[in-house]
Amino acid sequence: MFWTTLLSTLIATAATSAPLGAALGLTGLIILQFFVNGATSLALNAVWNVLNEFTLSAIPLFIIMGEVMLASGVSQRIYAALSTVFNRVPGNLLHTNIAVCTVFGAISGSSLSTAAAVGAVAYPEMSQRGYDRRMVVGSLAGGGTLGLLIPPSLSLLIYGSLTETSIGQLFLGGIIPGLLMALCFMAYILVRCLRDRSLYPVEPEIRVSFLQKLKSLLSIWPVAGLVFAVMGTIVLGIATPTEAAGVGVVSAIALGFLWGDLTFRKLVGCFRQAAITYGSIGFVVVGAVILAQSISILGVPQALIESIEELGWDRYWVLLLVILCYVLLGCLFDGLSLMVMTLPIVFPLLTGLGFDPIWLGVIVTILIEIGQVTPPVGLNLSVIVAVTNHEIGLGKTALATVPYWLLLLLGILLLTLLPDLVLYLPQNHF
Repeated sequence: MFWTTLLSTLIATAATSAPLGAALGLTGLIILQFFVNGATSLALNAVWNVLNEFTLSAIPLFIIMGEVMLASGVSQRIYAALSTVFNRVPGNLLHTNIAVCTVFGAISGSSLSTAAAVGAVAYPEMSQRGYDRRMVVGSLAGGGTLGLLIPPSLSLLIYGSLTETSIGQLFLGGIIPGLLMALCFMAYILVRCLRDRSLYPVEPEIRVSFLQKLKSLLSIWPVAGLVFAVMGTIVLGIATPTEAAGVGVVSAIALGFLWGDLTFRKLVGCFRQAAITYGSIGFVVVGAVILAQSISILGVPQALIESIEELGWDRYWVLLLVILCYVLLGCLFDGLSLMVMTLPIVFPLLTGLGFDPIWLGVIVTILIEIGQVTPPVGLNLSVIVAVTNHEIGLGKTALATVPYWLLLLLGILLLTLLPDLVLYLPQNHF
């Protein structure tokens, strides 16, 4: 009866085009009313407690920081500086796309912001030079997903807030997997370009000395300073994630005015867009908290664990089932909404089976990244299609991104076999 009510209510509310937060919250209230003897007042307490958490206030700050960096045009400077590093590597600017997405992800925390900022700079330039356009959009859509994994990450921040997991440790846990995925993307591009030289133009060879490359990299030192202002203060224990986010906002605004082309009009627009984004995220969080409260009171996760133990399933088969569910649901929901919607069941279920909560946070984030490049909802794909002015359609962009989709799945397998890739930094440096 419980599962019938849960699923039917979610499907019915979704069919009316109600916002996801409303669907989740209404489902939770119905469960509290009819399965917990009308204890709907418990939902108010749960929402109040979550919205008053100090760590949750970091979310709008990181959103503001990402919007400011997107509006200030700093991505152009980063792109120009890093392009010299790969000038003699087969694929040239295709590698630059991944590298810039990695750097920009370290200051935006958002997959969409990363894809939009880098794509707006890279696509016009690369299409004019004669790069294979499908390779270009594939690298931009795939590289954009790194914005969710490279800390500071909105996904890890929301995960930590909802599951009461250390956000500092989650950020540290995402560093090595994020860099590893970037290297995997670059390795794929290198192999493709070595096998098919028509994918990138043969330009006149320009020798750039090591000192020139170093000088070019040093020219973006303000970006490194911003990354340290956020991540460095957290790692060194100088500031909490919320305090570091505040420092990041101030630093990003200063950087935008002094080093970028930020104006007061653009800054006001950044605050407006950040408020809209946070409002949509916050609404989903409130609904998910109500649903989580109802599920927790009924002991659903514990019942699932007991059922799995009775069936004798290995925990890795359960993990595989969860991964399949995320991949399928990623076709229908945007990443952050999917995570918030599923955590009430997935987190207690998998941690109860012995999976580390920090490791799980990184795995869930990668699964969300997969959803970002899975049609028809895949938001990264839509962003890249918009960047190309619809020169490359959604279908062709999705096909071009399939190799990166598979590499993300391979990354999950690798992190499952070698969990220390996630846990080494949190266990030894925090």
